[in-house]
Amino acid sequence: MNTRGSGIGFLVSTAIFCIGVFSAQAQTIYRIVGADGRVTFSDKPPASAEQGKVMGTGVGAAGAAATNTLPFELRQLNAKYPVTLYTAPQCAPCDSGRTLLSGRGIPFSERTVTSSEDSEYFLRLTGENSLPYVTIGGQRLKGFSESEWTSYLDAAGYPKSSILPSGYRNAPPSPLVTIQKAAAPKPEEKPATTPVATPATPTGPTPSNPAGITF
Repeated sequence: MNTRGSGIGFLVSTAIFCIGVFSAQAQTIYRIVGADGRVTFSDKPPASAEQGKVMGTGVGAAGAAATNTLPFELRQLNAKYPVTLYTAPQCAPCDSGRTLLSGRGIPFSERTVTSSEDSEYFLRLTGENSLPYVTIGGQRLKGFSESEWTSYLDAAGYPKSSILPSGYRNAPPSPLVTIQKAAAPKPEEKPATTPVATPATPTGPTPSNPAGITF
């Protein structure tokens, strides 16, 4: 058994602090590229419409809808010690971690690290560059170890076997970062020009058209 899990203690004061620190991990994160090329990360989209259309992932809405169907015990645990799994495509240990959580009936959010923006923010967020990576409340576990993950889930109080309702599904995986680019500057508007009136063709008799014939 992995010794890292042997001395686990979900102390109340520590848990409250850590949950506050990592509560943003389940939110949509926006990578915002300003007009000057400066890159910033935020859990809120730009306030100005001129900065472009927001491309949200809908993680919050999907996660809230799924959580509402949980039994009372799991809702309480999910609120105190939410589980977030970070994965990458074609990652066998990630698949093993997902299988463990799903088989045990753990409600969790899955965030995928697929783009360079995802990788950049994941490194800022965790200080790591390897996957899978899981957070259980304020506890952070790097890499997959079945015994270690099991020990932490037990310590958090999650049931050892699934009590999820039939047909329950976690929210679908979502990218860690939602890309938000500033809108391109609008082309300079040119002042409207007033068309020059063309002189009307004279009607009636003239010296060169004494009969006043018009076509």
